[in-house]
Amino acid sequence: MPQSNHLSFIDTDRLRIAFEESGPPGAPAVILLHGWPDDVRTWDSFLKPLRAAGYRVIRPFLRGYGPTRFLSDDTPRSGQLSALASDLMAFTDALGLQRCILVGHDWGARAAYIMASQAPARVSHCIALSVGWGTNGAEQRLSLAQSRNYWYHWYLATPRGADELRGDRRAFARFMWTTWSPAWEFSDSEFSNTAASFDNADWIDICLHSYRHRWGFVAGDPAYADLEARLASTPRIMVPTLLLHGSDDGANHPSTSEGREALFGDAYQRILIPGAGHFPQREKPDEVIDAVMRWLGH
Repeated sequence: MPQSNHLSFIDTDRLRIAFEESGPPGAPAVILLHGWPDDVRTWDSFLKPLRAAGYRVIRPFLRGYGPTRFLSDDTPRSGQLSALASDLMAFTDALGLQRCILVGHDWGARAAYIMASQAPARVSHCIALSVGWGTNGAEQRLSLAQSRNYWYHWYLATPRGADELRGDRRAFARFMWTTWSPAWEFSDSEFSNTAASFDNADWIDICLHSYRHRWGFVAGDPAYADLEARLASTPRIMVPTLLLHGSDDGANHPSTSEGREALFGDAYQRILIPGAGHFPQREKPDEVIDAVMRWLGH
């Protein structure tokens, strides 16, 4: 059975999605969804244990990242969370997956939550890192400390912030890594191998739209209006869900994921990863992999 990891492409209604795939083609599928600013390299440590457990491992590049491209110049370069989730659902359709496991970090976690809330029969397990469910809405209450953590959301809503991102996207992203995970000593090569994905021509526009839309500063793509309406009430997730959150997360303070049990109608567990910042899958891969495999029953 093939075990190599290779780059493939598949078309949905809007995107030509690039993805890396390995493991037996007919095995249960695990889709690993990266966040911002990150890419599929964030899951490198997961490939061997997941394949050894008999899974087909699929890692798509989100819209605006790496080799993923829009099929039409006319498609709005939306970064709204409903668009990311719609991309994910269209991706699973295109692959012909009737059921899968979702593992997502940051933006990827938000997409995984949304798909689990909208298509529970198609998701056997939902595993989210660094993001609590029910934290998408512009009306949410934030502590002063969390408002400080989100400074970049509102900075990117200004012309000055947009100019900063356009002027040096890699420096901006690297600053996020270092401030969100202050104890993590990542190498220059680890960052640069991922930062190449930020050179996608649509990355800037999607990043700016994502954070501006999240707080109601810009309109969304009308194509996702129905899904946005369904998500407005934060529907309960009826899928077994595991949340892993770094104790030292400098983007989403661990308190933001506390007390969310009522939003889940199936098994739910929240685990803090001691000493990890915003990227626990990179910083503490052994602890995260162990928790994931236990949740999946291995």
